[in-house]
Amino acid sequence: MQLRRAAAAAAVVLSLSLLLLPSSTHAHNITHILEKNPDFSTFNHYLTVTQLAPEINRRETITVCAVDNAGMSDLLSKHLTIGAIKKVLSLHVLLDYFDAKKLHQITDGTALAATMFQATGSATGSAGFVNITDLKGGKVGFSPQDNGDVVSATFVKSVEAIPYNISVIQISSILPSPEAEAPAPAPSVTNITALMSAHGCKIFAETLLANPAEKTFEDNVESGLTIFCPSDDAMKGFLPKYKNLTAAGKQSLLEYHGTPIYQSLPGLKSSNGLTNTLATDGASKFDFDVQNDGTDVTIVTKIVTAKILNTLVDEQPLAIYELNKVLMPKELFKGSLPPAPAPAPEADAESPKPSKKKHKSKAAPAAPSDSPADAPGGDGDVADQTANGDGAARFNGGRFVAIILSLWVGFLQL
Repeated sequence: MQLRRAAAAAAVVLSLSLLLLPSSTHAHNITHILEKNPDFSTFNHYLTVTQLAPEINRRETITVCAVDNAGMSDLLSKHLTIGAIKKVLSLHVLLDYFDAKKLHQITDGTALAATMFQATGSATGSAGFVNITDLKGGKVGFSPQDNGDVVSATFVKSVEAIPYNISVIQISSILPSPEAEAPAPAPSVTNITALMSAHGCKIFAETLLANPAEKTFEDNVESGLTIFCPSDDAMKGFLPKYKNLTAAGKQSLLEYHGTPIYQSLPGLKSSNGLTNTLATDGASKFDFDVQNDGTDVTIVTKIVTAKILNTLVDEQPLAIYELNKVLMPKELFKGSLPPAPAPAPEADAESPKPSKKKHKSKAAPAAPSDSPADAPGGDGDVADQTANGDGAARFNGGRFVAIILSLWVGFLQL
C-alpha cells in the first residue's frame, strides 16, 4: 500500500513538472529578430511596409534571406514601386528550412527552393524559385531561376534559427529578378470606382467621384492604398447625415475611408491597433482602431463599429474592402457621443430633503441610427496580439488535458 502511494505521488510530481515546462512549438516574430541588429533596419522596415512581416510570422518551416542596409540601398536606388519591392523581398523568403549546417550539407551540391514570391501566384513559370549551390571554399551561392542561373549572392552568416520553424540568414546582396522588379500598372481612380460600383458600393463610388476627395485617393494609389467602402444599404441610411456636413466635412468623411498604405486582410488581422487615414492632418487625428472579432475584422471609431463584409480587391498596391456601416469619425460627429453620466451625490446627514414638488423631465433625444452603443468600451487587450518575443512558447491544449487526467488518476490511487 505504501509503495502504491509513493508511486502515485511520484506520478503527480512528474505531471506537475511537465505542466510547467514550455511547449517545444514556438511562434516567431521576424521584426523582433531583425531589430536586434541595426545593419538590417532597412530590410526590416520594408518587410513591415510591404506587409510581408505578418505573412512571415504566420508561416512555419521557412528561411528569410536578409540583406544589410548597403544591399538594400542598391535595391532602393532602382526607384521601384512598393508593389515591386514586395515581390523582390518575397523572393528572399524560402519556403523551406535552411540553417548554416543544412546549407553546407546540400544533397548533390544543389537544391531548388520555392519562395513566397512563387506562392503568391504572381511569378510566372519558375521565376519564383531560387537555386542554392554548395560552392568551393565553403561558400554557398544563391541564384534566382529567371536570372540565368548566375550566382547573385552568397551566404554570409546565420542571424538566428529556431530549428525547423524559421531560419534567418544573411546573404551578400539582393537577389535580382527582372520579373519581380517589373512594375505593375497602377489602377486609376475611374477603375477603382468602377470596381466598387460593380460590387455593391455604387453609392459610395458615385459620392467619391463628385468630391475633391477623389484626387486624394488617386494620388495615393501608386504608393499604396486601402479603401473601406460602405455598402449601398449603409450609404442609403447615412446620406441625410452626409448632406448636413460642410464641404470640408464631406471631404474629410470620404478620406476617412482610406489609408495611405496597402493592407492585406491577413495584415489587418495581425496588425490590430490605431490606424491613420487619408483625412489625418496634424491635430485632426481622424484615426480608427482595427480589431479582430472572432474571424471577422472590425473598424472601430468612437461613434460606430463597422465590420468588413467582403474583399473587393486585394492586389498590391491596392486593397478595397466592403463595410456594413459608414465610418463616422468623432471629429465630425461629436454630438452623437453619449453624454458622460453625472457623478452621484455623496450622502450628507445635514443635506436638505428633496422637494416633494414634481417636475416633468424632458424626453431624451432619440439615438442616431449609427449608435455609439456599437462601439466597444474599455481599453482591453486586442484579441490577436503579436508575439512579444522572437520565439514565444505556445499553449498546448492537448498536453494540458492529458496531464490533468494523469493528476486525477494519481489522486485516485492515493
